[in-house]
Amino acid sequence: MPPSLPVYARRLAAPLLLLALACLPLLAQAAPAAPVPPVPPQLPTLPDVTVGRIGDAPVSVPLQTLLLMTSITLLPSLLLVMTAFTRIMIVLALLRQALGTGQTPSNQVLIGLGLFLTALVMLPVWQKAWDAGLAPYLNGEMDFRTAWQLGTEPLRAFMLAQVRETDLMTFAGLAGHDTYSGPDAVPFPVLVASFVTSELKTAFEIGFLIYIPFVIIDLVVASVLMSMGMMMLSPMLISAPFKILLFILVDGWVLTVGTLAASFNGV
Repeated sequence: MPPSLPVYARRLAAPLLLLALACLPLLAQAAPAAPVPPVPPQLPTLPDVTVGRIGDAPVSVPLQTLLLMTSITLLPSLLLVMTAFTRIMIVLALLRQALGTGQTPSNQVLIGLGLFLTALVMLPVWQKAWDAGLAPYLNGEMDFRTAWQLGTEPLRAFMLAQVRETDLMTFAGLAGHDTYSGPDAVPFPVLVASFVTSELKTAFEIGFLIYIPFVIIDLVVASVLMSMGMMMLSPMLISAPFKILLFILVDGWVLTVGTLAASFNGV
């Protein structure tokens, strides 16, 4: 006969009691700590820009934000009219037309090359503007008005170095001023307008010099085709390979980029 149930219970009681005593340290836990409140994310601190005052009160934050967004919107226009980008892009566009390659290189390629070349030409000017105005302002060493005046001086000097006197006098007359006491007295709108006009003239002068050898090739090819009686054949179709070959032989891209970079007067 198998042993009764109470006998099995008495035999298992001792091992179960020992197992329970061994597990007591594992079951013992410290009281739960108080929950830590979540820390809200902190935004990085930005410099407090105060662009002026209205009466005795500073310009409000919404108005400062509006001015900042307007400045960001005008950045592409400022890039066009206050840097070397205008001259570089016009020369590159005229070079593509002189080669007769249509849309090759594409506009995206020319704009990319123009942007990087503009950065190389303007880098010394931007470095001076950073050291003179922007860096001290961000470090809290000067106010916004002083930083603006000192930071724009290198840019004014760069534009004045490229401006022709006739263009400057023309726009000065349009602004109602005959002469100025010095470069610092030239108003910024007059200086920018004179700079853009001078850049357009210089760019077309460089483009004219680029066109000359390619026009000669077109004339020679057209004369040969006329003498052979092939008047129905387009001279542009025949001259295009010779233009590209000439451009490759003289290392045209390096020559053009180097000439453009050297055409800007130093500050």
